[in-house]
Order: sequence, then C-alpha cells, then structure tokens
Amino acid sequence: MSLYGMMRTGVSGMNAQANRLSTVADNIANSDTTGYKRSSAEFSSLIMPGTGGAYNSGGVTTTIRSAVSTQGVMTYTTSVSDLAVNGDGFFVVQDASGTPYLTRAGSFVPDAQGRLVNAAGYQLMAYSYANGDPAATANGFEGLVPVQISDQEMTAAPSTEGSFSGNLPAGATPPAGPLPSSNSATAEYTSKTSLVAYDNLGNKKLLDVYFTNTGAGTWEVSVFDQSKATPGTSFPYAGGALASTNLTFDTTTGKLTGATNSISFTVPGGSALNLDLSKVTQLGTGFTVADAKVNGNAPSSIQKVQIGQDGVIYAQFADGSTKALYKIPLADVQSPDNLTAMPGNVYVQSTDSGAVHIGFANEGKLGSIVSGALENSNVDIAEELTNMIAAQRSYTANSKVFQTGSDLMDVLVNLKR
Repeated sequence: MSLYGMMRTGVSGMNAQANRLSTVADNIANSDTTGYKRSSAEFSSLIMPGTGGAYNSGGVTTTIRSAVSTQGVMTYTTSVSDLAVNGDGFFVVQDASGTPYLTRAGSFVPDAQGRLVNAAGYQLMAYSYANGDPAATANGFEGLVPVQISDQEMTAAPSTEGSFSGNLPAGATPPAGPLPSSNSATAEYTSKTSLVAYDNLGNKKLLDVYFTNTGAGTWEVSVFDQSKATPGTSFPYAGGALASTNLTFDTTTGKLTGATNSISFTVPGGSALNLDLSKVTQLGTGFTVADAKVNGNAPSSIQKVQIGQDGVIYAQFADGSTKALYKIPLADVQSPDNLTAMPGNVYVQSTDSGAVHIGFANEGKLGSIVSGALENSNVDIAEELTNMIAAQRSYTANSKVFQTGSDLMDVLVNLKR
C-alpha cells in the first residue's frame, strides 16, 4: 500500500462525510418547508486491484437519494387553496416560462391575475371544464392550463342539462279533454311541476312540465314557457309547447321500458337543454318529486371556492349555485425516489424514475386531494442531529488517516538525513 493511496483514501472519506453533512444541513434548513423530502447520502466502497501481495486502498463513493415516496404529516389550515396529497401522486405546476414540474408543495394562493401560485412561484395546472368533462392526457402534459379564478367579473352560464326524478301515480286514468301537447284552452293533465332554467344572459326562465296519463303504463310529457301562459290561467301558451315526448313503463315493475327516457328542447333565449327522466317511476302512490336539477346560473361573481377530494374546483355564486371550473390531476412515476430535485421544491423525471403518468385523484394507486391542508416535510430533526454527530466523528477519523499519511510521507522524504 502506498502512502499516497492512504492519503487519497482519507480524502475520499472526508469528501463522503462532507456530502453527508451537506444533506443533513439541507434537511435541517428545510425541516419546515412544505412538501420537502429529506435527502440522504448513501456510501459504496471503491476497491482498487492489488498486485504482488500489496494492498492498494481505494475509497468511498457517495450517492445522494431523496425520500420522495415517504409522506410527511399533514397540517390542517383555514385556506381552501392549501392542498395536500394523501397518498401517491404529485401536483403538476409550471414556472413563468411554461415548463412543467412535479411537486408536493401545495401552499397555493391567488396572485394578482387569480392564478393559484405556491410559495416558490409555481402555478398550479389543471384541466378546464370549459369544453366539457375533462379527460387526463395519460402520457403528457398537453391539455393542462393554469388554474385562474377571478372574482372581479360577472359570469352567467346557460342551462344545458338537467335531471328529474319522481313518481307518477300508477292508478291514474287518461283525462277526458285534449292533451297538453295540443295547447288547447281545454287541455287537461294528470300532474304538473315547474323548473327554473337560465338563458344565455343568465335570466331565469320558469318552465311548466306536464305529465299526462295516456293509457296503461304510457304518459305524455310536455314542457312550456311559463311566461307565455294565458294570464289568469295556463292554456293556451303562446307559441305552443317547447317539446313533448312519450314515456312507457312496465306495469309490473313500474320502471321505464321505452327507448325514450329524456326530453330535449331549447330554453327561450338560451341553449339546447336535455332533461333526463330515466329515474321517473310509475308506482302505486301519488305524484312525487324526488329531485330536480338544472345546471346554469344567473349573473353573479364568485363568492367562494370549494375543492373536492377528486380534485374538482367548484365556484359558488351569490345565489348559492355552484359550477365546476377545473379538475386538478395528479402525476406519478414508477420510482419517485429517483426523480431529479430542482430548486423550488419541484421535481422532473429522470432516466431512473420512469416516465410521468397523469390521472385523477382516487384512480388506481393515486391518492386523494385534501383541501385546507398542507404536507409537512418528512425530516426528523432528532435523526438529522444524530447523523450530524456521526458524520462529524467519521470526518475527524478520516482526517487523522490523512494526517498520519502526511507524517509518514515526511519521514520517508527525510530518510537520507
């Protein structure tokens, strides 16, 4: 074994312990950083081949690993926009240049433009409901847009879909007069209800819905614009029915059997609306309305924002109505611990981590999204202090090896004296 090799090995050991101390310093400094994942230094030996019975000392190499897959403890807050992932998955964020990253740091707050930005300045990305129900792009970030919620402008949404569930009396008999679809002044019906819908400007439109028995297990459904009714009565309605359809029930089970289970019409001044009637029954009791829903909202500013465990961001308006705005996805990789850490507590995929896959919360192995909570760092201060003491002593021991080698080198150089 050469003295030079001995000194080189001591330097290698000191460098390894210095790397270990660096991770300890980073962990302690970020022990209160939201979503931070502790790093650790892993050592492996470097063996040099020996020749002629002589031992050649090698050294130690260092590999830095991050405990990305280890979840930190959640702390609950009073802010709806504080988000945490309970389980596997990462939020997708982007920087000012539009580059996407992964993060567990969900301390998001609205900026001046209403975009949700975390403490490091990264914008939260999600899929918008502007073009219908979103679907995740499994192998890429395409389709994601920054979440932007502004309460400064008035918005109105026309009604486009609705649902009605209830019961029609099985003992009803057809009326003697004309059916409502005839719009005759003497029209007769079995049951009636009304629904509220919204036109393109957010104006409320009251719709009269008539259910009329036409025989054993058959019913006519007709929809009218209430504002067109004859003053002091109902029929006839100016312009006639908005739409009419027929329902057929199984007289044994009381359930719909026909191909028709909905009615479609255009809301006056608004858009086409499809009213789902598939949950209507015909049983031996009176006319009952179990539930009636129609989407859309009147002109209003956003009063409150709610975020569900499935990642859907809802806006609640002054009239109490809600509207889905965005759906937050979660990203994951095969080996989270091999992700490459970047400044700002974010990660990018590496060759060892595997490709990024995107889905929605509670799908597959992805966790749920918790609103009003933050994930603390997974740093254990007591463990870090212990590692610091052990690294300090190991560093000192390696320095003694180097010092001994240096002293012996002086002896060797001065032999001829």
